[in-house]
Amino acid sequence: MNINTITIDDLRHMEGKDGLILQGCGGDLKEWVDGINEMFTEAGILKDGSKFEGVSTFQYGELTCLLYPFENVKLDIGKLAMWRLQTHEVYGGTWLSDFVPNYLGGFIETPEALADKPDCPLIGADGNIFNLLGIASRTLREHGLKEQAKEMSDRVFASGSYGEALCIIGEYVNITDSEPEHKNSLRQQLKATKPADPVKKQQTSKQQER
Repeated sequence: MNINTITIDDLRHMEGKDGLILQGCGGDLKEWVDGINEMFTEAGILKDGSKFEGVSTFQYGELTCLLYPFENVKLDIGKLAMWRLQTHEVYGGTWLSDFVPNYLGGFIETPEALADKPDCPLIGADGNIFNLLGIASRTLREHGLKEQAKEMSDRVFASGSYGEALCIIGEYVNITDSEPEHKNSLRQQLKATKPADPVKKQQTSKQQER
């Protein structure tokens, strides 16, 4: 069984999901996962032979924590709630939906949830990442998205590469050309395609006949 390693930031992007978090899990993490699955099966908390899979670990301060997700697992949630309350001093058990708001400052709205990403002229601009970030941040603020601008900046500064930083910016704005193709106005286009003056056309025809 693989145990995924995630970050605090990953937890804050899990709005709409839930699971059991155990704090202070020292030693072999696989033994923790196997032990909880066995304990919950015997207690009737896990039903119909299901068990926790896709368990994740993360660090909260000096504590090693485990997240047991509720997806694809059959639970007696009433029995689990009682077990959590009775063993809280031992395992520090809490729900993901409580842990993030109470300890991490709340969930972060994902960029995909933005109704409309504003257009941002980055193509053709100075490719320095700080310059691009500044343009994108200004664009978001101009559209009343100050929180998203700060969130984007924080994620870019924490990114590990130029390419990753660009991908993050692209999650918040629609990257467009900084110098859009110039098109003549409708009047200019009509003038360019306007047929020759009838009088001049007749004069030209007469001259050709001579």
